Amino acid sequence: MARCLVLMVFFQVYCLVSAVGLPLPLDPVELLQLGGNVGGGSLSVDPADLREASGDFGGFTRAEPLAVYHPRGAGDVAALVRAAYSSGSGLRVSARGHGHSISGQAQVPGGVVVDMSHGRKHAPRALPAYSSAVGGHCVDVWGGELWIDVLNWTLANGGLAPRSWTDYLYLSVGGTLSNAGISGQAFHHGPQISNVYELDIVTGKGETVTCSATTNSDLFFGALGGLGQFGIITRARIALEPAPRKVRWIRALYSNFTEFTADQERLISQHGGRRFDYVEGFVVAAEGLINNWRSSFFSPQNPVKLSSLKQHTGVLYCLEVTKNYDDSTSATVDQEVDALLGDLNFLPGTVFTTDLPYVDFLDRVHKAELKLRGKGMWEVPHPWLNLFVPASRIADFDRAVFHGILGSRTSGGPILIYPMNKHKWDPRSSVVTPDEEVFYLVAFLRSALPGAAQTLDELAQQNRQILDFCANAGIGAKQYLPNHKSQPDWEAHFGPERWARFASLKAKYDPRVMLATGQGIFPPPATDSAPLLSDS
Repeated sequence: MARCLVLMVFFQVYCLVSAVGLPLPLDPVELLQLGGNVGGGSLSVDPADLREASGDFGGFTRAEPLAVYHPRGAGDVAALVRAAYSSGSGLRVSARGHGHSISGQAQVPGGVVVDMSHGRKHAPRALPAYSSAVGGHCVDVWGGELWIDVLNWTLANGGLAPRSWTDYLYLSVGGTLSNAGISGQAFHHGPQISNVYELDIVTGKGETVTCSATTNSDLFFGALGGLGQFGIITRARIALEPAPRKVRWIRALYSNFTEFTADQERLISQHGGRRFDYVEGFVVAAEGLINNWRSSFFSPQNPVKLSSLKQHTGVLYCLEVTKNYDDSTSATVDQEVDALLGDLNFLPGTVFTTDLPYVDFLDRVHKAELKLRGKGMWEVPHPWLNLFVPASRIADFDRAVFHGILGSRTSGGPILIYPMNKHKWDPRSSVVTPDEEVFYLVAFLRSALPGAAQTLDELAQQNRQILDFCANAGIGAKQYLPNHKSQPDWEAHFGPERWARFASLKAKYDPRVMLATGQGIFPPPATDSAPLLSDS
């Protein structure tokens, strides 16, 4: 019976390949092994699986794969990639976590999508442990694991938590590590890629390589922020710290951009115990303050004194900070927060403070997601644009973009803005940041809602205007979660030295250009007989 099911899977894939005029991507024996070995992964051509793997969170790019592969573990991922590599057929393979890419980065038309969301279910989780080698606690996690599940697991087993986060926790470990993984803790702890001790990676040759800062370090740092170009992350060893119990969450409003950024930069320069634990901010039109989804903080139930804002029109800026505490420090948190706020220049009467459990703060965006899903406002196109902007040009960016291109309108979704310290980012990683010690994330996290004032095309056009301004004005901005349309654009993104290293790693670890082709960085060989990157 099992053999019959395997043959059926092979027949379906064969028919699909023949229908689209492609060569059979795998030798039949290899395909049977991948599709039907007891205890191995399963190859699916189920229309529901193909449909799911064809889209992503961005919602405006679709590409149907030939099949979806459900691995049971790292060995299955390696077997699939090794078979595809050995066949020399040109089959492309792309890892997919939980579908939160924006521009089709995890899509692979006519190839095989590896569904990384299921592998951990077939193996026991590793317990958090203390490592004398790194001088702290850490935990090994599956590459397709959600960060929310990592958090719940480490809290339940030792009261520990990862040090660095993204704002949204329903993202895969491998996905965020392939980009950077940032939130308001990055100024102090660095991005998530600065809080990883070790990786297991299946390269484009199907080899499983364990790497760290001291072992196979070129692959380790290349894969961190490497956009999936050198391999599929199947295991990550994540740095942990004791988790606080509570969070003091504070927001304050500014009308003066110079004072807003000066205060943000002052806060990220503070060290030791006298600092906030999280520093972010966002931009909002004054008249839309109450209605902005990120501004439920300022609801009528929360009596912040907004009467002082009546004379302010156009754009306001909101500082968002937190202070962590537990039972032993609860008696002093008021004094510490008051001292930190006392140095800031926000508008009088616009501070709001609330206390909540640590987990509730970390999971705050998911709560907003549930509300949007309930209103049918989540599964819509998301033409997001994320930029790293050097601090020396952030005022120019404010004048030209927030007050110019956007016309003081900030509807459609949050626009985040907050600074980070470059020295917290390891220069050996593949992430590209501006050439200044302090740079800002500016994230336009907008949605194309049905019936909204701005359509998807209009939002996309504004994104292009913003990018054109940055290029023409020499702002020196770099895209985060980059989406470039040609290899010359990618070369310009990296710069000559970093591009040479990036291309060299590609030739070494994915010479057939099989992996993560949805990024559009390296064009695949035109024919099966084309030379490998390492041969050209």
